[in-house]
Amino acid sequence: MVAYCMVQISVHDADEYAKYVALAGPAVAKYDGKFLARGGRSVTKEGPEQLRNVVIEFADFDRAVQFYDGPEYQEALGFALADGVSTRNYTIVEGV
Repeated sequence: MVAYCMVQISVHDADEYAKYVALAGPAVAKYDGKFLARGGRSVTKEGPEQLRNVVIEFADFDRAVQFYDGPEYQEALGFALADGVSTRNYTIVEGV
């Protein structure tokens, strides 16, 4: 059953965040992930507004978790989570 990584992001330092983006895309590809939404227009109807929204599809829940925990994505994540670079909500959910 497919799984989705749903990420809501507010970027505070675009130059530093670009380092994350450069590594994250290839990490998604390595784990056979598929971007369904990556930025683009959005409107927040409830909760705190996040300006960037991403949805990534994986073949199954375990593969999505392997991607997130994998060394390639963890390296990228170091740039995104560095102090002051971004604020993020990241959820992995199994599809129906």
